[in-house]
Amino acid sequence: MSLRDIVLYPNDVLVQKASSVASVTTEVQQLVDDMVATMYDAPGIGIAAPQVGVLDRITVIDISSEENPDELRVFINPEIVHAEGTIVWEEGCLSIPGIYEKVERSNKVVVQALDREGQEFELEAEGLLAVALQHEIDHLDGVLFLDHLSPLKRRMAVKKYRKVIDGIKKKRQEAQSKKKEQD
Repeated sequence: MSLRDIVLYPNDVLVQKASSVASVTTEVQQLVDDMVATMYDAPGIGIAAPQVGVLDRITVIDISSEENPDELRVFINPEIVHAEGTIVWEEGCLSIPGIYEKVERSNKVVVQALDREGQEFELEAEGLLAVALQHEIDHLDGVLFLDHLSPLKRRMAVKKYRKVIDGIKKKRQEAQSKKKEQD
């Protein structure tokens, strides 16, 4: 497993539709493993392949808790086949760090996908897992959680995000300057 760079908004790869995975190969499994390592390192509860610059329909999600440890799930070519109810959840995104907004989603979804070994499965999810699935599958379709906001809320979130990114860039530049001074 190796860490991959997380693609940050507004990179064009984040608004492109990912392609279906033809077969689960060792390369696909390596990508899954890298995505898992990257998600945990971030830290986050989900990541989609476009967020690491790969336009394949793959996502990994882990909503583990003390009550339910080891909830890592892999979804290759996921498709929502049923959705019902509504829930409002405050969402964030590894590709849009520092921004959290309430988004309305379906409270319950049924998803069909392939697992890490290429085996078909169907999963019924509610609450946080349903929200995470919809968020990550949106990534595979080139849709960001910002796209679910009203125009005003989206503008405000993007403005706040720009400030967050400016702060991150400033910290990186300061760290690079210190490193050069030490060398």
